[in-house]
Amino acid sequence: MTKPLILGITGASGLIYAVRALKFLLQAEYSVELVASKSTYMVWQAEQNIRMPVEAVAQELFWRQQAGVETQGKLYCHPWGDVGANIASGSFRTLGMVIMPCSMSTVAKLAAGLSSDLLERAADVQLKEGRKLVLVPRETPFSLIHLRNLTALAEAGARIVPAIPAWYHNPQTIEDLVDFVVARALDQLDIDCIPINRWEGK
Repeated sequence: MTKPLILGITGASGLIYAVRALKFLLQAEYSVELVASKSTYMVWQAEQNIRMPVEAVAQELFWRQQAGVETQGKLYCHPWGDVGANIASGSFRTLGMVIMPCSMSTVAKLAAGLSSDLLERAADVQLKEGRKLVLVPRETPFSLIHLRNLTALAEAGARIVPAIPAWYHNPQTIEDLVDFVVARALDQLDIDCIPINRWEGK
């Protein structure tokens, strides 16, 4: 794999989506550039009572532990405020970027062209370079403002994959439901590394 994938993680509820995505990407030997927003730290504390480290090397170990993948793949973690990182530049080539889960605050900033941290800057770069940007919003219900912001991003080229699972694959666990959403998000990047039962007709 010559080009990495950027995984953005925001403070929306549902960090399990990011953990499962990272698990399968690393197991498939992908190179992942990970950036978590400032509010992600607070969500880990609130939802799991876990303190996510700030320092990059410690954060890499943290995410590998959460994903249960010790050595496979390549993982590089970036501080949310490091707007001078490689993923902040259009000259740094990537497979694209997936933001999972994606908060409505992040959606609003991206729709307005704002880049107040590295995650938002990296996403803005994907749009301006014509690369793939996949958003997995985890919110319900959507307000009219949310819908307009998502529409603006779709018009700009982003793919919107709401965290809405299906049932035709006969899910048995929460992970089955999560993995379906993760697989559909990665499908937008032509990445097929998650063992799910795909619909093959009756």
